[in-house]
Amino acid sequence: MTELFDAPVRDGAIKLHGPEGFEGMRRAGRLAADCLDMLTPHVLPGVTTAFLDDLARQFIIDNSALPACLGYRGYRHTICTSINHVVCHGIPGQRALREGDIVNVDVTVIVDGWHGDTSRMYGVGKVSPRAKRLVEITYEGLARGLAAVKPGARFGDIGHAIQSYVEAQRCSVVADFCGHGVGKVFHDAPNVMHFGRPGTGEMLKPGMFFTIEPMINLGRKDVKVLADGWTAVTRDKSLSAQCEHSIGVTETGVEIFTASVTGQFQPPIET
Repeated sequence: MTELFDAPVRDGAIKLHGPEGFEGMRRAGRLAADCLDMLTPHVLPGVTTAFLDDLARQFIIDNSALPACLGYRGYRHTICTSINHVVCHGIPGQRALREGDIVNVDVTVIVDGWHGDTSRMYGVGKVSPRAKRLVEITYEGLARGLAAVKPGARFGDIGHAIQSYVEAQRCSVVADFCGHGVGKVFHDAPNVMHFGRPGTGEMLKPGMFFTIEPMINLGRKDVKVLADGWTAVTRDKSLSAQCEHSIGVTETGVEIFTASVTGQFQPPIET
């Protein structure tokens, strides 16, 4: 969809944004978070991921926005739905959710040219204790990455904060996919790794916009992409989880554009 409207393209430069950009990202991030809030009561056993996709698309259009993924590089859906051992980019379809599944729903909206990109984990009915633990570790990893964001820090500090915690919990950080710059461009510079060494990488400056979206596996970090060209899965079939925020670096720290105003970013999971 973005390509049809001649949206800006990635040029390799890390962009710095002012007050207008922050306001645009707040509107886009709020709508993306509201979309995932709206889906929460529908993530139930027996519901198909295609139904969730339809709900999300209609919600975005009803709010005078555009689904960023629809038509992006040939993708035909509004959201990605990654279930159990699917790491990311799971394609919605007629597969019904089952009791005990964990599922990541990833959505990006375009509001007045600005992209709000976020994802969160849902438990379907009652899930296993190990699945719940993986989700909790993933959210804590993201929280630690966010806490490392401030002017003068470096991207390696973010990655190290996530990696050091996750690996101490005997889980693994997926290295094949990363966060990215975001704003008027969907996937912009820089690439934001979820592993790294402190004090390395580009320095963070006020006005930078990017996503942090760690993908954490219960088993090994190795993944493969299926023949559809989108769906990435763990090679050892172990469970995987992901959560994502779009953020901006401020003069004093970080602003989370995609925070849920209703407190649903981390939906409760039953065991």
